[in-house]
Amino acid sequence: MPASLSVAVLSAMEAVSAREWDALVDADQPFLRHAFLHALEASGSVCPATGWQPCHLTVWQGAQLVGAMPLYEKHHSYGEYVFDWGWADAFERAGGHYYPKALSAVPFTPVPGSRALIAQDSNPQAVYAALAQGWQAQCQRQALSSWHLLFADTQEVEAWQAQCPELISREGVQFQWRDRDFGDFDGFLTSLTSKRRKMIKRERRLVAEQGLEMVRLSGEQITPAALKHFYRCYAITYQERGRPPYLTQEFFNRVYRDMPESLLLVQAHLDGRAVAAALYFQGTQTLYGRYWGSEVMADCLHFEACYYQGIEYCLEQGLMLFDPGTQGEHKLLRGFAPQRVRSLHYLAHPGLANAVATFCRDEGRQVAAYRDAAFTALPYK
Repeated sequence: MPASLSVAVLSAMEAVSAREWDALVDADQPFLRHAFLHALEASGSVCPATGWQPCHLTVWQGAQLVGAMPLYEKHHSYGEYVFDWGWADAFERAGGHYYPKALSAVPFTPVPGSRALIAQDSNPQAVYAALAQGWQAQCQRQALSSWHLLFADTQEVEAWQAQCPELISREGVQFQWRDRDFGDFDGFLTSLTSKRRKMIKRERRLVAEQGLEMVRLSGEQITPAALKHFYRCYAITYQERGRPPYLTQEFFNRVYRDMPESLLLVQAHLDGRAVAAALYFQGTQTLYGRYWGSEVMADCLHFEACYYQGIEYCLEQGLMLFDPGTQGEHKLLRGFAPQRVRSLHYLAHPGLANAVATFCRDEGRQVAAYRDAAFTALPYK
């Protein structure tokens, strides 16, 4: 680490000012903003009691913040979306202790983007070196088994691999929609094959025929009552699986209070009353579909609220990319193309590291073949 740089570990986001932290954040990445990460902690969604111990890294050049990275000590693997349960189980059966581990990610948010935040006028290599020493020292101090960097963008993955060649890369696939100069939703439909164009028209028609009306609220148009109803719907999706929600009502209240300009709420109304809701976040170029729930069973409502409303909104607002969330081949048939996503992993135990590296190489070949095959199923002419 250059002598002029120093690393500090923060046990909470409130230990650094929002102004300093946000000066490092890409405006298209609302999930890395101080308000979002702080809301997770202040609401109790992310805390030691839920298995997430914040230990964020900050890099300083004198009194200036020149680098930062979210970091958590984890005591389980929930809320990550890059699944390492098999690694943990194998290591535990062999007599090791996989937990606690270190994790750099946005909790409960599988959105690709930067994880290392670096000031534009700084030396990136020096900041990466400082951050690497920071997470390595944290692993040693706390006897953590591993460090995991989830959903980093390509540029950051390559920078970390140059800094730490021992990191193991893991491949994944997500589905994203990108504007191809469609102009409007009818232009998007025109770009599709006849079969898929008819399918989408039929699905949207079915929603309307059930008496459902879609309403969009953005920013300060979202009322406390609308946000409360949204949370009821969001909680239903977890209750149906027999689990409590990851996020609390207080989290959403804080996000709305501190960053309302980043929010889009899509409601479905039946007989004048909201019965379903989808909450999106938006950056300067990208729309992110995140949370959804419904009080009613209705054909194709999920597709309308979570996909078609998002596409339509992007075309109206000039947003170039729509990330609707993880999983789901059903997105492919509706114009969402397969995208490569990657994570990086450091495992302190040599035997476990070798086994995981072999697994990730084999898995990566399968994922790449799947991604190539998925492209052939896209519905564009």
